[in-house]
Amino acid sequence: MNFANGSDIILSLSILHMYKLQNGFLCKHLRQRFSYSLFLLMICPLQMMAQGKTKNPPLRYIVSMPDPATHYYNIVLSCDGWPSDTVVFKMPKWTTGYYQLMNYAKAVENMSATPYQGKKTALKLLNENTWQLVTKKNKPFSLSYRVKAERQFVANPFLDSTHAYMVGSGLFVYVNGAINTPVSLQIVMPNQWNRIATGLEPVAGKPNTYLAPDFDVLYDSPLLIGNLEELPSFRVRGIEHRFIGYKIGDFDKEKLMGNLKKVVEAAVGIIGDIPYKQYTFIAIGPGRGGIEHLNSTTVSFDGKALATDAGMNIMMNFLTHEYFHHYNVKRIRPLELGPFDYDKENRTNLLWLSEGLSVYYEYMVVKRAGLTDEQTLLHDFENNINTYENDPGRFYQSLAQASYQTWSDGPFGNQGKDGDKAISYYEKGPVVGLLLDFAIRHATGNKKSLDDVMRFLYWHYYKGLQRGLTDAELQEACESIAGTSLTSLFDYVYTTRELDYATYLAYAGLKLEMNADQQTGKRKFTLRKMDKMSPEQLAIFQAWLGE
Repeated sequence: MNFANGSDIILSLSILHMYKLQNGFLCKHLRQRFSYSLFLLMICPLQMMAQGKTKNPPLRYIVSMPDPATHYYNIVLSCDGWPSDTVVFKMPKWTTGYYQLMNYAKAVENMSATPYQGKKTALKLLNENTWQLVTKKNKPFSLSYRVKAERQFVANPFLDSTHAYMVGSGLFVYVNGAINTPVSLQIVMPNQWNRIATGLEPVAGKPNTYLAPDFDVLYDSPLLIGNLEELPSFRVRGIEHRFIGYKIGDFDKEKLMGNLKKVVEAAVGIIGDIPYKQYTFIAIGPGRGGIEHLNSTTVSFDGKALATDAGMNIMMNFLTHEYFHHYNVKRIRPLELGPFDYDKENRTNLLWLSEGLSVYYEYMVVKRAGLTDEQTLLHDFENNINTYENDPGRFYQSLAQASYQTWSDGPFGNQGKDGDKAISYYEKGPVVGLLLDFAIRHATGNKKSLDDVMRFLYWHYYKGLQRGLTDAELQEACESIAGTSLTSLFDYVYTTRELDYATYLAYAGLKLEMNADQQTGKRKFTLRKMDKMSPEQLAIFQAWLGE
């Protein structure tokens, strides 16, 4: 999810945790005919999907935007018959990648249903996000409602006269207990808009129509719709990578795409695999955050920010963070984060792995891609160290606790009355990652590193066991790669023990200097190379830099 680090806030970079949908207006008569045509064209492939995944019949959505300026999406859900005479629908309470309860159901209006040969009727509201329909078993029915989408934020659907941003968790109800049901999605977008950007699988020969094998994929596939601009794509290992956005502005577009290609090549070089058929960077406009997905990311973007070297560095860190998430959290993931329960918090101790180490790798990948220098890399870690070490919350909350409590504290730690008793895993996480990497390199004589851990987690748990991992399994993996106990280092995850910078940084010939800031009174830390390095220290430092 997520916010990569402070740079996300600086740029107000927005996260689309799902693909956006784009559609226009259909009159009632055409909509009815369209629904029937969609049924005829979609039922065969969807039934095949259903036979492979579940016994439940497929669900079909049509989304229209007859008057985008009102911020309302009109949604129609149809089904050829459910194997029960009572169907319970739920709207998710949160969306993957943003670990906060969002209360999406509050934006739902005019929920009604048309059962088999019945009259249009209101559904029974069971609680704030749950509706019950009583119908005929195995007989067709349709459901209609509208959703008001007026908040511009990466984790919220949005609609206005210029574009649409569709976050599936905030738009599409699911049948309780049937997340694995296959879904089709048809977008009816305004005639004046030209494009839809999404990672959903398109249906050949059917414009603006998509398939999802289940609701997890639907919710993980946002859509951006409007008059969008697409930049020339590039390929890495034969796989196409695209960049599509809304009002992306004027900047050196060839340079951006060249930089992105270098980033993707460097990231793929770490893991050694590309798990998607195509990847899309979806730029949703400035000031809205960023969220990762299986084969795309939705990000806040403003081309004006790329005019300076510093602005380009911040942007590349941000885009790299969200891209690396397709490995780290979408596939290398805590056991608690999938299968998802969209009706409550999905708490885990391991967001420091998912987010903190993604910050670590945003810095490392950008450096290995040749887009930044040694001093900038050290300065990036120096910023995290300064933020963490000047946070009084470090005496009260561990890294694991910060991960677990994010649902109440927020992604950057509690900012309320107890804000001085919480930390951010975005700040401490990459610092612990740095010390962990140096510990592994030192223990193995510079033959292994944190890269080997990430590769193992990907290939063993995601590709092999096809599941997430536990806290204990993460530590076991690190210790297996290192060939020694790392209990002392993992104390930095589960306790508030002070970090031993001197020992771990020295493994790579680095040191941390501290001075008091005369204006603020805060401690100011500077990360530097030692004046004299041993051959072992120099070898680790150069290998860490990718040289």
